[in-house]
Amino acid sequence: MNKQKRAEIFRRLREDNPTPTTELAYNSPFELLIAVILSAQATDVGVNKATAKLYPVANTPEAIYALGVEGLSEYIKTIGLYNSKARNVIETCRMLVELHNSQVPDNREALEALPGVGRKTANVVLNTAFGHAAMAVDTHIFRVSNRTGIAPGKNVLEVERQLMRHVPKEYLVDAHHWLILHGRYVCKARTPQCGSCRIEDLCDYKFKTGN
Repeated sequence: MNKQKRAEIFRRLREDNPTPTTELAYNSPFELLIAVILSAQATDVGVNKATAKLYPVANTPEAIYALGVEGLSEYIKTIGLYNSKARNVIETCRMLVELHNSQVPDNREALEALPGVGRKTANVVLNTAFGHAAMAVDTHIFRVSNRTGIAPGKNVLEVERQLMRHVPKEYLVDAHHWLILHGRYVCKARTPQCGSCRIEDLCDYKFKTGN
């Protein structure tokens, strides 16, 4: 795909949604960090239901740490893998208090040192909480990038690097959200909604499938 097509794709996505953001509910970088840790192999809707009960009771590193693993588990037990996530969150809270003055660090190395935080989670926090140009490649972004031809790659890291290289700079900060939302609601895995897609005429998929 040439740069003119990529630019037009993101121009249209921005036109339709000028201020995209995550569908996870949060009011601080810390709340976002915990929500993203909990969202692994879970839906944003499910995470939001759990944090809607948790955050009014505890929404700081000190308060959640004070709950302990068992106390936290009671709030997040509706989320998959809640036992291991509870352990990771409690240990993350301890490290934030002891190493970062209870603040979420805004650099990748420090974020990825926290339990339950991998590259994708770090990228979400860097991008959404701190406005960094970072690309958290989940299953939606991986699918959309390959299917459309925007940034094909064999694995998530390759797709991330392609996106960081090829997405026009003016769209880079918001591109992560546009691609996730497009994959979640339009460019679905099993039933892509090509007929109602704003970028259908620019997409490689229709040519490959003969649609």
